[in-house]
Amino acid sequence: MEQTIQKKLPVGGGDSWVTIDVYGRADAPGLVVVPGAMSDAREWRHVATAVEAWPSVTVVNRRGRAPSGPLTDAYSLRSEIDDLAAVLEQLPPGQTLFGWSYGGLIALLAAEERPPRQVIAYEPVVRPFGADVLPDLRAATEAADWNATVGLVIGRLAGLDTAYVESLRADRETWATLCRLSVPAYAELAALNAVVPPDAWGRETARIDLIVGERNHGRAPYGTSFDDVRKRVPHAEVRILPGQGHMAHLEAPADLAGLLDELAPLPSAISHQNDER
Repeated sequence: MEQTIQKKLPVGGGDSWVTIDVYGRADAPGLVVVPGAMSDAREWRHVATAVEAWPSVTVVNRRGRAPSGPLTDAYSLRSEIDDLAAVLEQLPPGQTLFGWSYGGLIALLAAEERPPRQVIAYEPVVRPFGADVLPDLRAATEAADWNATVGLVIGRLAGLDTAYVESLRADRETWATLCRLSVPAYAELAALNAVVPPDAWGRETARIDLIVGERNHGRAPYGTSFDDVRKRVPHAEVRILPGQGHMAHLEAPADLAGLLDELAPLPSAISHQNDER
């Protein structure tokens, strides 16, 4: 599936903006991808181009990462929910929300206010995720020490071993990208931990699919946070992506796209959505 258009949408009362990358048929309901922290729309292009069963894929480049606008001082999870609502207003009805990590939390919270037909979440995270890292992450952010913020996020928070972190550091281009993507990390983690999640999610959403990577299943930090979310969505279907961890969109985009294709509604259901329009 090829990228067809990119749009820039004002959000936050005009204080910021987000861009969306649309793949496939822009006039058809499909999959809306909400990336998480330390990620942007560009990182999801390989998944979007590998998807086949959805008529369209729209990837949201959340605020705080170029070419989208700033977080602003008023940033919170409320900002993310409202931004996603603004995106959905510009798209055909009948979209399915797919969120990864922090984006999974955003998608689930947004679905409470504007229930879609389907929500898919890959290893969504929920409070208290990474709360112990917040003080040090705040200090590094205030000092604009992006090398430190990356180390804190991928080392202490994500739990990657020292050798792997150092291998990333040795790749200058990769490390520079991680530093750029780490700028909003403290604000996003603080926003995540400021919201008490509801006891139950998705009661008005017809279908919810929760995905966990096999390597993280039942393991901290992502697998245990996934379990916290799972308890709050009793009717969700759980899928395990074989051989993968949290970064499946980078390490195995074709495998992730294939699973998303399996979760797509039948063509007859998509046609019915189009008829309703």
